[in-house]
Amino acid sequence: MTESGKPLKVAVLGCGSVGSQVVRLLEEQAADLGARVGAPVELVGVAVRRLDAAREVEVPEGLLTTDAEGLVARADVDLVVEVIGGIEPARSLILSALENGASVVTANKALLAEDGPTLFEAAAKAGRDLYYEAAVAGAIPILRPLRESLAGDKVTRVLGIVNGTTNFILDKMDSSGAGFADALEEAQELGYAEADPTADVEGFDAAAKAAILASLAFHTRVTASDVHREGITEVSAADVASATEMGCVVKLLAICELREQPGGEEAVSVRVHPAMIPRSHPLASVREAYNAVFVESEAAGQLMFYGPGAGGAPTASAVLGDLVTVARNRREGVTGAGESAYADRAVLPMGEARTRYHVAIDVDDRAGVLATVATAFAEHGVSIRTVHQEGRDDDAQLVVVSHEATDAQLRATVEHLQQMDIVREVSSVMRVEGGAE
Repeated sequence: MTESGKPLKVAVLGCGSVGSQVVRLLEEQAADLGARVGAPVELVGVAVRRLDAAREVEVPEGLLTTDAEGLVARADVDLVVEVIGGIEPARSLILSALENGASVVTANKALLAEDGPTLFEAAAKAGRDLYYEAAVAGAIPILRPLRESLAGDKVTRVLGIVNGTTNFILDKMDSSGAGFADALEEAQELGYAEADPTADVEGFDAAAKAAILASLAFHTRVTASDVHREGITEVSAADVASATEMGCVVKLLAICELREQPGGEEAVSVRVHPAMIPRSHPLASVREAYNAVFVESEAAGQLMFYGPGAGGAPTASAVLGDLVTVARNRREGVTGAGESAYADRAVLPMGEARTRYHVAIDVDDRAGVLATVATAFAEHGVSIRTVHQEGRDDDAQLVVVSHEATDAQLRATVEHLQQMDIVREVSSVMRVEGGAE
């Protein structure tokens, strides 16, 4: 426990979009933060790579330093806020901060998804807090509800739109009929997408967040390498139009589920991929760069968390929320909930995940084609929910929506179709989520 009224000293690592807003809020709201914590909160240093770089806010004189290692090792620093991002030097700096007695607040989803257990073990050994609400979905409070509010419940599924860039692109494709390239260009012009959008459009960002969500929801260690990942670069205007015809919309979804295995044990399925969801589903109405996470649990039922999922100020809001909690704990001489991985459930490979498929098949327009295609589905144990033909002659196409089956069964069916003489091309394959079977 710290002395009553003694300032709690904070060091910030990074002063980019998020870090600069953290610094601004620490300075502008110092009085309120002190009142909420029960002791003054004092910013004592901001570590940056270059002292002369342009910044969104003016950092008080004397606080900037390029010596991040020295800053986190200071004996008087009580809390370290890490908003550098990436794996190194962030990992080494966080470990050093913990070893030197500071608690840590981080927004680093990539590091937590890759090597979270190392950080949690270091925090537990040091008797310090490691909080990370800002690592998933920006300002939306989702991690703490999973870790604390739903701690007495059993979460069975988490379904989320956790990347604003891809949601903006897919929303523009849906609302305007634009192709992927044009929608991406607009996102870049408006600042919703980076010059190199790979981390977003290929699903890496969402996969890291899915790993964190699944770890918390299912009390099991899940890393980014456990998450099946597909991006949106192959989503076409035709796919989006097909979804519209079905009364659906295409979203990049992070899907975390508990699945009961044949022996009765439960396993975890975690995946990120584009999917069609019914327009009646709450996630379908999430527009532009917003995020939303849909949680299902046994007692609480269905819950949805919605709001801005990125940006300097929204993410800084989540950082400051954690900072207040950690500062209160520090003042009282306690720590909050740490890692919960007691369930230690197996993580299923993608082939064992159960889903539905929408398959568009360009076929020869002649008698018996439908029966032959239906037989191919049956041979792999996949039941057809709906099928209809579009076009005639050289434009003939069958559109099939399956019932739920394993992803391996559905992939085998598609490979079979691609080898059939009557099939000119399997022109579109997309999973279908969120509707009734």
